[in-house]
Amino acid sequence: MNFLAHIYLSGDNANVMVGNFIGDFVKGRNVLEQFDKEIALGISLHRAIDDYTDHHPVVHESKVRLRPKYRHYAPVIVDVFYDHFLSKYWSAYHDQPLGEFSVKAYKTIQQYSDILPAGVKQLLPYMIRGNWLLNYGTMDGIKQTLTGMSRRSRHDSKMDESLVELTAHYDAFKTEFERFFPDLSRHCSEFITEAEKNL
Repeated sequence: MNFLAHIYLSGDNANVMVGNFIGDFVKGRNVLEQFDKEIALGISLHRAIDDYTDHHPVVHESKVRLRPKYRHYAPVIVDVFYDHFLSKYWSAYHDQPLGEFSVKAYKTIQQYSDILPAGVKQLLPYMIRGNWLLNYGTMDGIKQTLTGMSRRSRHDSKMDESLVELTAHYDAFKTEFERFFPDLSRHCSEFITEAEKNL
């Protein structure tokens, strides 16, 4: 899953949300040596989300559709596609309008600037300026995201071309997201509940 899903799946705890948001930028297993307990829980949640997503059979169906052309970039593209559906159909998952939710998330993350990894500090202004969380729900927003990711990739990923597949198989990807996301949400709720017992 991409940024919007990671933030959404964190629940109402700001520390957990920030940890989840920065998860891709934190290396090593001993996160408790680097961050306080709730931030570390968020980082662990991020990794649990990634692992669960990588091994879910419904997500596999989405990846198989993309793998012939995009190969090992297929999972990355699926993450972006799924954030598109979460953003576009946000009202089915959250009572707060996405515009308000996004502004609150950006402000919260900015308040933790002293612990944000360098990569997050570099990325965050672009995210806020382009309002990525809200614009994931539009085709133009997804195109900009995929083009930016393609530009930053080390190899010729062709991710910027994958909007063709999203358009051609839109209903199939949407159905797969709708089948998968409730499972992921339950998994995250259970993970947080169990982890909080040990805080």
